[in-house]
This record gives sequence, structure tokens and C-alpha cells, in this order.
Amino acid sequence: MTELGNRLRFYKWKRAQKKRIFIVARRKGLSFYQKKKRINVVIIREIMSWIFWIFASMLVAVVTMFCVGMRTSVIGSSMEPSLYNGQKIFLNRVVYGVSSPREGDVVVFLPNGNEKSHYYVKRVVGVPGDTLYIKNGILYVNGESVEEYFNDRIAEPGILADEVTLGEDEYFVIGDNCNNSEDSRSANIGTVKKEYIIGKAWFKMASGDSDIGFIE
Repeated sequence: MTELGNRLRFYKWKRAQKKRIFIVARRKGLSFYQKKKRINVVIIREIMSWIFWIFASMLVAVVTMFCVGMRTSVIGSSMEPSLYNGQKIFLNRVVYGVSSPREGDVVVFLPNGNEKSHYYVKRVVGVPGDTLYIKNGILYVNGESVEEYFNDRIAEPGILADEVTLGEDEYFVIGDNCNNSEDSRSANIGTVKKEYIIGKAWFKMASGDSDIGFIE
């Protein structure tokens, strides 16, 4: 009986050991699975975060390029010495959606809205309601002389030989190099409507004697 009892106890002990080993192994297996699951969740979250920020950065870049990153080139010498022929400039296409062009702004526009024409780059010298004329080579706006924008006296007054009062949504533009510029003085160009203005020229790349920087 003693031997039989010993065998029974050994058998029970062995079963208990196997059960304990199984439980421990099972716990370890679950722990490994849980850790693996947690790691996978962290990796997925990290990947999704990267995808979100890449998409957001691309969206911001596209919006920025559309709003203030449109680039064009100056054609001709009509804006010298402020801007030179072939010089690259950047436009703000949004600003005139929330405000109106002001005197002194350098704008890019299509003459008479002609989409087949190249972009014109000129300076605004008159806004709606202003009365302009040129006398003795000097531009007068509302009776006040305006000379700071031009590099010389104006030789050809064009339509400003007589007084012109700008109507609603009409702007008068002249090139800084006034004696080598086709602008609003010419009947072919005339006053510029706001809808024909593409945007405000705000930044220039270096070219010739002109340094990189903001357009004044």
C-alpha cells in the first residue's frame, strides 16, 4: 500500500507540475501576444500620424503656392529701376479678394481682360473716385502732384492730357519708367478693372542691378 500510495502521490504531483507549466506558458504566450498587439497599435498610430502631417504639409504648400507663390516674369523695361526685364516676381492672388488695390501698389494684370496677352506689370497711381491729369510732365491726382514713382518727367500724357475721373472699379496704372511704358495713358490699355488684376506683386528675385527682396 505504501508503494501504491507513493506512486499515486507522484502521479498527482507530476500532473500538477504539468498543469503549472501549461498555465505559466499560457500566461507568457498571452503576455507576448498582448505586447505584440500593443507594439502594432503604436506603429499604426505612428504611420497614420506621418501620413496626416505629410498630407497637411502638401495641402499647406499647395494653398501657399496658389495664394502668394504664383510666379511670373517682368516683360520689358517699363518698371525700371524698380523691376528689370526678365526679372522673376511673386504675386499675392488673395489680397485683392479681401481688399482693393491702393495707390503705389505694383499690380499684375491682363489688359482689357485679354487672356491671350502676356501679364502687364505696372504701378497703381489712381483708384476709384480719383481725378488725374498730366501737366508739364507732372502727374496730378486730385490736384496734388505725384512724382515719387517716376524716374523722369512724363513726356507723353496720353489720355491724361485732359482730366480723367475714375469710375467705380477703375484703376489707373503707369510704369515707373514712364517714358518707356505702355500703360493706362494709352487708349489701347486704358483704365484697369479690378477683375482684370491677377494679383499684387510683392516679392522679387535678384536680377541685374536689382537685389532680391520685397517690392516697394
